[in-house]
Formats: sequence, C-alpha cells, structure tokens
Amino acid sequence: MSDMVQPGDWFDRDDGSAPTCAVEGGVDAPVPIEGIRGDLTREAPLKKLVWFKSGGAADWLFEPADLGDLRLFMERLGGSMPVMALGLGSNLIIRDGGVPGIVIRLGKPFSECEVTGENTLTCGAGTPGILAASTARDAGIAGLEFLRGIPGTVGGFVRMNGGAYGREVSDILIDCDVIMPDGELVTLPNADLHYTYRHSALPDGAVVVSARFEGTPGNPDEIGAEMDRIAEARENSQPLRTKTGGSTFKNPEGQKAWQLVDEAGCRGMTKGGAQVSEKHTNFLINTGEATSADIEGLGEEVRERVFKNSGIALEWEIQRVGRP
Repeated sequence: MSDMVQPGDWFDRDDGSAPTCAVEGGVDAPVPIEGIRGDLTREAPLKKLVWFKSGGAADWLFEPADLGDLRLFMERLGGSMPVMALGLGSNLIIRDGGVPGIVIRLGKPFSECEVTGENTLTCGAGTPGILAASTARDAGIAGLEFLRGIPGTVGGFVRMNGGAYGREVSDILIDCDVIMPDGELVTLPNADLHYTYRHSALPDGAVVVSARFEGTPGNPDEIGAEMDRIAEARENSQPLRTKTGGSTFKNPEGQKAWQLVDEAGCRGMTKGGAQVSEKHTNFLINTGEATSADIEGLGEEVRERVFKNSGIALEWEIQRVGRP
C-alpha cells in the first residue's frame, strides 16, 4: 500500500474508536451537538489531509463516528450549509482561502469492504481503491483490478466515475447508498447517476456512504498478476511519491492530455513552488511550499499554452474547491 499512503492519511493514526463530539473554543456549532459522537472542528486546517499538502481551512470539519452519527448530523443540518465530502484528498485542490460550510471526512468507520453476494463487493465510501481491488482478488472476483490504479476512496470514485486502464466505475457499480442534504438515506442504482466521463448526476451536498460493485468469476492468481501489472505501470510512469493530485486534466475525445501538454512545451514548467511533472506531464506537483494558487495558476497557464498550440481547451479533472 506504500504508493497509496500520503502523510496525514487517516489510517496512519485512527484507532477506530468513536470520539466524543467537542467544539473548539466554545463557539456555537452549526447544529445542536447533543447525541453527536463524531469530531466537529471549527476552522480546521485541511492541507495535511490532501495530497498536494496545500490550501486553507474548512469553516467546519466533521468526522462522523459511524453512519448513524452522520445521518443525525445531516438531518440537523437540513441543507442549511454547503457540504463537501472528503476521502483521501487525492484528486483535490483546496484553495488557500479555505472551504465554506462543512467538510465531512469519512475515515475508518466507513472503510469496511466485504463480499456480499456472488461476484459482488460492498464497500464503505472510505475504502481505498487498493483495498477494494485486493478484497475482490482474494474472493476470486475479476473486473475490479483497475481500482488498484486509482488513488483515492470509493466515495470519490462513485461521484466522479473514477477510472483507469480502460475501465471506470460505471462499468462495475450496481448501486450506492447516499445521504442527501436533508439527511435522507437513499439507494441509487447505476442508471440514476447518469454517468459520463469523470462525472455523475449526484447533487451537490449529497454524501456517498457505500457502494456495491459486481465483477465476474476469476482466478485469484490471474487477478493478482493484473493488479501487479497496474502497480508497475503506475510506478514507472507516474510521480507517485511526490505531493501531487493525480491526473490533472481530462483526456479529450481521441486525445491524451499528457501528450497535448508535452507538445505545448510545458514539461517541467514551474510557477512558485508548483511544477509540471517531468515524469508525467498530466501531473502537477508541489515541489516544497507551493500554495494552492501556485498549483491552480500553473494549471491554467498549461491550459492556455495547450489551447494556443493545439486549439484544444483542456478540462480540469482535479476538483478545485473553496475560496481563492
């Protein structure tokens, strides 16, 4: 799992116990906290929780103790404030001005992953892709190997139709459980998500809490070999052990984003502490103390150069959230 782990990931330090809700500084909480068991933190720094290791604070950070705790919190919130779910923070730029409203971090209590039917896997939204793929392998379920190649967690994969190596979540998702902004827990089948490339119809403020995936019967040794091939391909082509955010731009129809960036002369280009990776030009990296403005600004400069060179307007794949 070493290539998936970043400093600050929850599994580095979470002992799995349910904390007692506390609000720093005695300030008023956004909801009544009686009966809420998770951690609720005001002005919570987020930079340690995202792979770029940059950005500002959340107005509020809520880390629920379990599903019931999250439902109670969302019911009390009642859609009165913006809500954003956070997993491993691998495909995310948190802008330097911070994130308004509530950031909900789904950690260890949402990382259960188990076989629940013939060739069916049920995963909590906090399950890392490598754990989902490994669980499927051990059960002889093929078709989920590509999850090994996506940095992040199931909740993000479902929302963004995550994909790699020729497959995407829409190919394997049966349905998902989602808490709507008013606290209602609903099950949405694949078809209701209206998937397109790196996009779903999930409404803003809805929080994916679990998902069911379906594969096909397979040989664990062959599945493991495919996972190893994917891991090796990532190791050889991507800047895994840097402060990065995964693929920066979507691949245009019939084109490769990295190639367009390279042909525009952007390999190694810098802005402040941000750099276009020399190893893979569709990755931006924080070379040390880059601000999120450095990283996002560099991405916009790359988009401008690519458009001038090719006439193609690259679209961001990395999510950019918060105040500038």
